[in-house]
Amino acid sequence: MEIPFNITLLMVMTVTCGISAQVLAAYLKVPAIVFLLLFGILAGPDCLGILHPNLLGSGLEVMVSLSVALILFEGGLNLELRDLGKVSGSIRNLVTFGTLITLIGGGMAAHWLGEFPWPIAFLYASLVVVTGPTVIGPLLKQVSVDKQVAALLEAEGVLIDPVGAILAVLVLNIILNGNADLLVVFRDLIVRLLVGAVVGVAGGWLLGFILKRSNFLSEDLKNLVVLAGLWGLFGLAEELRSESGLMATVLSGIVLRAASVPEERLLRRFKGQLTVLAISVLFVLLAADLSLASVVALGWGSLFTVLALMWVVRPINVWLCTWNSGLNWRQKLFVCWVAPRGIVSASIASLFAILLTQRGINGGDSIKALVFLTIIMTVFVQGLTAGRMAQLLGVTSKSATGAVIVGSNPLSRLIARLFQEQGESVAIIDTNPEACEQAEKDGLRVFLSSALDHSVLEEAGLDSMGTFLAMTNNGEVNLVLAQRAAEEFSPPRVLAIFPKDPQANAPVNNSKINQAFVSDLSLKDWNEYLTDGEVKLGETELNIEGLQFQIAHLQALVQAGELAPLLLERQGYLQVVSATEIWQAGDRIIYLLYDPTPKLLKRLSGSFQSRLTLEKHSVVEEVPIPDPVLEEILEVAIIEKEAEVLQPPVSR
Repeated sequence: MEIPFNITLLMVMTVTCGISAQVLAAYLKVPAIVFLLLFGILAGPDCLGILHPNLLGSGLEVMVSLSVALILFEGGLNLELRDLGKVSGSIRNLVTFGTLITLIGGGMAAHWLGEFPWPIAFLYASLVVVTGPTVIGPLLKQVSVDKQVAALLEAEGVLIDPVGAILAVLVLNIILNGNADLLVVFRDLIVRLLVGAVVGVAGGWLLGFILKRSNFLSEDLKNLVVLAGLWGLFGLAEELRSESGLMATVLSGIVLRAASVPEERLLRRFKGQLTVLAISVLFVLLAADLSLASVVALGWGSLFTVLALMWVVRPINVWLCTWNSGLNWRQKLFVCWVAPRGIVSASIASLFAILLTQRGINGGDSIKALVFLTIIMTVFVQGLTAGRMAQLLGVTSKSATGAVIVGSNPLSRLIARLFQEQGESVAIIDTNPEACEQAEKDGLRVFLSSALDHSVLEEAGLDSMGTFLAMTNNGEVNLVLAQRAAEEFSPPRVLAIFPKDPQANAPVNNSKINQAFVSDLSLKDWNEYLTDGEVKLGETELNIEGLQFQIAHLQALVQAGELAPLLLERQGYLQVVSATEIWQAGDRIIYLLYDPTPKLLKRLSGSFQSRLTLEKHSVVEEVPIPDPVLEEILEVAIIEKEAEVLQPPVSR
């Protein structure tokens, strides 16, 4: 009973360490693999000695194989085919020509800088041609970059993994068997890819057919059918041709996604949760199995090898493979910077170390150590700095423009017009024919349909828009719509007008969804003001001097119900104001000002306009800002006033 209990304890501690690392990473908003590697190394035999992966024996290899199959299937399932069209040529080049560049460049670096023999150097290079989806996926969720760059990185990570795994096996076979016939190697590569492709496409279509026709199955059971199906496809492909299973799982996920099966969102959520668990367990176990002494023994040459791979080979690869693409130099530079290695490299390197040792070939432990050094350096250097680099290069998704607005009412149509006048794309969705007809008269693009329809949101262009705004008359409906949009399309900014009732706010724990405009805006009242012509449209710019006075003045008008901030222009980008927005100097605020002056008086005074235009209004602009010379006196007066207020009452 002692050995089974030790294995049980090992798995319990592994899951605990893995999930703890995920929680800590989510709290600190850094890639989870950083803490997974740290926790695994610290808990391993070389440090605290809590985890001993060697107890699993060959079971570790089985866990790695099935988990990697699940991870790649989930990656294929999440690939947005419509996003790949703009970068399809670059992806094709990176997966084919780019693989060859990394193989040659990495092998040369490992031989000349790391002083590895040519066969071992190229074996190392074959292991690191892949960029792990297990790292890039979570990284792109935390670092929001524009859709073209995100699609390119994610697709490269998913599609290059099976190619890299097969290539690594072929290089290993050359080392073990001495067969260096390039024609034979190329033929084996193509055969394995074709076998995996056929099994994957056929299996993905069959899974989609089953899910569409099996109405008698519950949602939970359907998820498990897919899990059993993907592992079955992996096993079948491996049986037909070794190392073809990974290609089968990737393509089956892509085909299943294209089949548009019912409850696809729930399926992806279930597979995503399993993937997080698999990544957590695998990284901790493989990191714990790493010998720190072997990493230290590599020396400075291996460190320079990894740096050359990151800062010489990768840039050459990306610039050549994206030469004729539509990417600008900023996007290309970011793609050069982000190429972290992940679980596929780690798992195959661990397996190869065992096989080389069994065959009596030196270099197995060194290869594993060098691969893990590559993973550690790429994850820590590139993963932790990706957010900062995206901001410096200006490739964040916050730069995405345009808006999809749900609900056609006077206020939403005004906001849509303001977006349109700024030269941005905008679309309105509503189920009311009369409201849609009015929006069409205003020259707006309108969809007479429900915003719960995924295809309508796609047609409206939400996948490339910067803002989703739900502002129907029903706050609870707005919450549901915003939640769906955030989960399925992940636009940079998701806003909604939802109730202030705490119970109604319970579903909006998702930090991606913000209250639009202000926390207590009455949509009904402001729509009536617009209909009755009792508003003025204005704009104001926040200045560094007296910024706090300006903000306080605007907030006072908001609280009095006289002003409703609508849009904010910052660094040239127009966005809907959120209730939690922190205004900054240089912001241009577009607002509605309540003006109950009767229409007759407006006409007599010449201030009546049938179409609202942006103006500056004295009630907003005339802010009591003290002279800079009096700033210090003002601060002293404020301090004295606060001290006076805080004085305890004097008893009489």
